[in-house]
Amino acid sequence: MRTQSSNDTIETQGAPRSPKTTPLNPPPNFHVLAKPTGSACNLACSYCFFLAKEALYPDSRFRMTDELLENYLKQYIEAQSGDRVTIAWQGGEPTLMGLDYFKRSVEISRRYARLGVQIEHTIQTNGILLNDEWCTFFREHHFLVGLSIDGPEQLHDAYRVDKGGRPTFKKVLAAARLLQKHQVDFNILTTVHSANADHPLEVYHFLRDDLGAQWLQFIPIVERLNSDGRTLIQEGSTVTDRSVKPEQWGRFLVTIFDEWVQQDVGRIYITLFEAALASWLNLPASLCIFDKTCGHALAIEHNGDVYSCDHFVEPKYLLGNIQDRPLIELVASEKQRFFGLAKQDSLPAYCLNCKVYFACHGECPKNRFLYTPDGKPGLNYLCAGYKAFFTYIYQPMEIMAKLYRSGRAPWEIMQLLSEENARLAAAFATAKRNDFCPCGSGKKFKQCHGRGDQP
Repeated sequence: MRTQSSNDTIETQGAPRSPKTTPLNPPPNFHVLAKPTGSACNLACSYCFFLAKEALYPDSRFRMTDELLENYLKQYIEAQSGDRVTIAWQGGEPTLMGLDYFKRSVEISRRYARLGVQIEHTIQTNGILLNDEWCTFFREHHFLVGLSIDGPEQLHDAYRVDKGGRPTFKKVLAAARLLQKHQVDFNILTTVHSANADHPLEVYHFLRDDLGAQWLQFIPIVERLNSDGRTLIQEGSTVTDRSVKPEQWGRFLVTIFDEWVQQDVGRIYITLFEAALASWLNLPASLCIFDKTCGHALAIEHNGDVYSCDHFVEPKYLLGNIQDRPLIELVASEKQRFFGLAKQDSLPAYCLNCKVYFACHGECPKNRFLYTPDGKPGLNYLCAGYKAFFTYIYQPMEIMAKLYRSGRAPWEIMQLLSEENARLAAAFATAKRNDFCPCGSGKKFKQCHGRGDQP
């Protein structure tokens, strides 16, 4: 699935690559989320972990200057070794910078791109400021837009409110319609939290049927409460009431997967499901949370500070500032290398010996703050949910992987499941109460799919 990296690209004009000193063993590729407004946003979503980051920059205007913009884009583009460069904007709310800022970013990126390099532009937005002019620009320059919406109105408005506590659903829905009107390529990012986690099909049907979205990303909300009651940094083992519970997260994914695998494979693209199939095919992880190591997805703040990860914008994980030290050196630094390897090195044996470790790899380090049953640190808070999900999808993923390896399309699983369901329905119709259940559970029919047939 395409997440914030578009396949629709534009050829850039050639420009000579300026000489520079390359550090030893730089990563072959890396990704940076740029935050030109820092934590500044025009909304006040209750669960937003980034709003609190303003405390890290007291008295800041939270605006990336034009000089820093050019410096960043020059360094970032020149540091990439491949023939594609993805320039990603996030926040806070990046559209607060104004449209002219992003017009300049497109011009600058063209100027510094090497001959033959394709530039891809992405932006994550709440959609509040979008209008026809913004959407015309996105369409013209092939931006991939990520739009944040948490489901139908009552579920979205539970936490996604403006500075005055007012609901935002209608404004975000209008933004989605504008993007569709202008044929802008966009994804939907839906956070899963205590208000919508128990309504998976309501969320899915809204996004798929009412909104008409085809590219979906579900992000679990896990807010760790610090000792002072804030959520500024990643510490503490207590979570907020807004956080999704592990079992809720597992049920949410399983319920949507059940419908997706029977009706929507090849038509609706769900990031986490696509990433799971990549794991079953032994392909590189398409989501960093499921990779063995991390450290190749960094964040740059409005003032040029570079952090190890978007989820670790806090002093302990500050690598430096690109105005003092080249970006590629920060990315290739020993500190960042250690951060990336620590994901695997700190996993307890309980995780390493798990049947679905190959698909999960411990998930994101930010969520690994529980203890294993044998008392070892490093267990993921969402472990129970992920284990339930990956175990549940094991067989259908095996089928899709086998289809793919044999040169067939994974969506053919829908026909196979339809035929199997028809066979089971016929077998259930003739099964006697004390027969073994045709589903293969090993239970008697009356204790399995035949329960409730007779008083």
